[in-house]
Amino acid sequence: MTIIMIILAVIGGAMLSIQAAINGQLGSKVGVFKSAFLTFSVGALVTGLLIFFFEPKHALTLMDVPKWQLLGAMFGVPYIVIMVLAVQRIGAAVATVAVIFGQLTMSMLIDNFGWLGNASIPFSMSRLGAIVCLGIALFFIYSSSKSKTASAKIPMRQEAANK
Repeated sequence: MTIIMIILAVIGGAMLSIQAAINGQLGSKVGVFKSAFLTFSVGALVTGLLIFFFEPKHALTLMDVPKWQLLGAMFGVPYIVIMVLAVQRIGAAVATVAVIFGQLTMSMLIDNFGWLGNASIPFSMSRLGAIVCLGIALFFIYSSSKSKTASAKIPMRQEAANK
């Protein structure tokens, strides 16, 4: 079952990258906030249907849980808006790896300190190694995309000068 959950998480991550690339394009044409609004509107509609048809009954409702737990819903808005802006400027790969770097760093802090009611999983050298490797990957992906963008602009400038 653990392997299935890991595979599903990888698929979820792939879907976030596809969503970011699509939303970046949409946001550049219709606006960042309209793109974010569409994402949340369609998401709310689809989730509402999933709740109606598939959600089993639970002992508690959203009104019964500790109110701080409802704040999790607020964190999706900055994520979507930031990604719509970032993908337009730095590309889907750099934006996605930067998001994963932020997710990994914060999730390790949450694990280590047991924040937000989660079980404590101590920080280790192998976890530090993972953060360092991902930071290095972010550097190389950014550097590579930056040099490709710069070399693509040079012929355009030369072509404009020739006219």
